[in-house]
Amino acid sequence: MEPNNNGTIAYHFSTLTDPRVEGRTDHKLIDIITIAICAVVCGADNWVDIESYGKAKKDWLQSFLELPNGIPTQHTFRRLLMALSNDEFETCFIKWVQSFCVSTVGRVIPIDGKTLRRSHDRSTGKSAIHMVNAWCSENGICLGQIKTREKSNEITAIPELIKRIEINNCIVTIDAMGCQTHIAETIIKEGGDYILALKGNQGTLSKDVELFFQDAIERKFKDIPFDSFETIDGDHGRIETRKIKTITDLGWLYGKEKWSNLNTIIMIQSERDEGGKISNETRYYISSVKDSAKNLLKAVRSHWGVENSLHWVLDIGFREDESRIRKGQATENFAILRNIALNLLKQEKTAKFGIKARRLRAGWDNDYLLKVIAGQKI
Repeated sequence: MEPNNNGTIAYHFSTLTDPRVEGRTDHKLIDIITIAICAVVCGADNWVDIESYGKAKKDWLQSFLELPNGIPTQHTFRRLLMALSNDEFETCFIKWVQSFCVSTVGRVIPIDGKTLRRSHDRSTGKSAIHMVNAWCSENGICLGQIKTREKSNEITAIPELIKRIEINNCIVTIDAMGCQTHIAETIIKEGGDYILALKGNQGTLSKDVELFFQDAIERKFKDIPFDSFETIDGDHGRIETRKIKTITDLGWLYGKEKWSNLNTIIMIQSERDEGGKISNETRYYISSVKDSAKNLLKAVRSHWGVENSLHWVLDIGFREDESRIRKGQATENFAILRNIALNLLKQEKTAKFGIKARRLRAGWDNDYLLKVIAGQKI
């Protein structure tokens, strides 16, 4: 281990408060955390899996961990993750991510929520956990997450998450749930820009923007300065056309002054042709960004991709929606373990196969696992 190396997992997670009774512990806290991370990278999805992995890889783990009393049991892993402060664990996770994820101007950070479907506990009346995740589109890693108890509480959770992660010079994209004046203000105060989806949750704002674009279309944008761009994509028998129009002259927009640095309104029209069956959808957005329609469309499409890049991978590659871990703070802490594992696997660029296959290979091949954790030594 290299506790003085600020690029290591051991360094960034060394500040965790041990919730166990002092003097009555058989295993070091950092050993338990490290084994759990390695196990989840290698395919473990529950406590039994983690213990089994530890026992199978004991000799290898002993090459860099102390393991004074061998491999902890599944009950030790469960009890520790139930009691460990998920707020502290998340803070350590974010600092670890920031140690290797360098901010770049114009980076797109989609923020979106996901419910862990089987995390509810009927015996105690505990509802399913809802997590809000911040995703970096450019390098495909999770920047941070925060828990909410109900989906409506995303409104209060999002600003807290924004303050925890680094968004300076970045573009934060959020769906209509996050289209709130205080969220826009928080993003601007933290040095970022925003693109927020519009629906009917902000008085007349959404309707005003929609009516303006409809009127502009009828007038063929005569005397209305605008920018536009179009893309056409096709695969597997599907053709999708997207047309974006942006307007920055907003002197007419009632209530504009309530929104920090509101500079642009956006309309995106999508047409999907699947074997001759045509479907159409129109979406509207507000943004602090003054940029070309081409670049704004790229940023919005990055947000749409979070479903496939993060949520789908967590469900298919890590079986997150099947997880029945429910007690204490273990649900949230195991979600953090999954995101740590996902980030490590995403950084490994030599493999040309999916996350699920990478997890299997890491479990079989210690040399490949070392590639996965290379640069982020444990």
